[in-house]
Amino acid sequence: MTGRAAADYDVLVLGEVLVEIHAGAALREAADGTPARISYSGDALNAAAAAAAAGARTALLAVVGDDELSVPLLRRAAELGVDVSHVRRAPHPNGAYLLSADPDGDREFVYWRTRSAGSTLSPGHVGSWRDLLTRCGALVTSGITGALSPSSRAAVLAAARLVHAAGGHLTYDPNFRPRLTGRAEAGELLTLIAPLTGLLKTSCPADAEALVGTTDPRRAAARLRALGARTVAVTAGAGRLLLDDGTRADYHPVPVNPAPVDATGAGDCFTGTATARLVLGDTLADAVAHGTAAASLSVSGRGGTGRVPAFSETAALAAAAHRRRAAEEAGRPPGAEAAPPVPDR
Repeated sequence: MTGRAAADYDVLVLGEVLVEIHAGAALREAADGTPARISYSGDALNAAAAAAAAGARTALLAVVGDDELSVPLLRRAAELGVDVSHVRRAPHPNGAYLLSADPDGDREFVYWRTRSAGSTLSPGHVGSWRDLLTRCGALVTSGITGALSPSSRAAVLAAARLVHAAGGHLTYDPNFRPRLTGRAEAGELLTLIAPLTGLLKTSCPADAEALVGTTDPRRAAARLRALGARTVAVTAGAGRLLLDDGTRADYHPVPVNPAPVDATGAGDCFTGTATARLVLGDTLADAVAHGTAAASLSVSGRGGTGRVPAFSETAALAAAAHRRRAAEEAGRPPGAEAAPPVPDR
């Protein structure tokens, strides 16, 4: 990004924000009187909160509704350090979802998105944000946003092209959701977006099998790079992330959270943190290490923004994971210090 004008924001996040209703029981067991907790999430808000916590000047580009919940929704985003001054309004309700999760990570969702405010996102909105997009350090967006409506899909493409043409960084997560879109539609959008990306984050087997026809993380990364993605990060189950930057494809450890509560938003936390750290000057390896550490810490909270770790915590966990990996590679017990060098005599 050398030679570009100073960015107004390090990271912009384009997408959907949602009202989150967390049920106190499995959804099929949610009898009359089951307690529930309201919070605020959506992949865009989750990623924006993570980017802000990682130290980036972050703004949310989204459309929210005209119902009463827009007030606490935007207040929560601002509390998380996200600039909401560019958020637009629409005379529609906010999207919402009902969530149930258990400590093992099994989750159930029921969404209400039809004709939501978020689905009215359009190229017209992107035009109103043009100056921001052409001056930002990075844009984060996703396949979920592109699947909300035809106008949202056009908006994602328009924003991605603006940022790419201006020399900015684009992070994209296909986030395939079969209840929102079909494989062909999602795959077509991925094909158009991939050549514009600096970092494409996906999951295997979920996204990879549906969109590039493989359950093998290395093949998935290779196929996504063949579509034009510069760097691909593939989450491949608990504790594993494959990073392929075109020169090598290596697995990076994901720090284990000893007390997981809810994995909702962990992938968004990774993309927001990693993107922020790249813009702020981290190497790719360090940015990914910070992303995986933040994602691991995030699963201690309930809901998408229930636990947004401070960067000091993220950096400490990433450093500890690096020391452990170095010790294991050197054949030392984890936590053991390397022997001091023998002084010349």
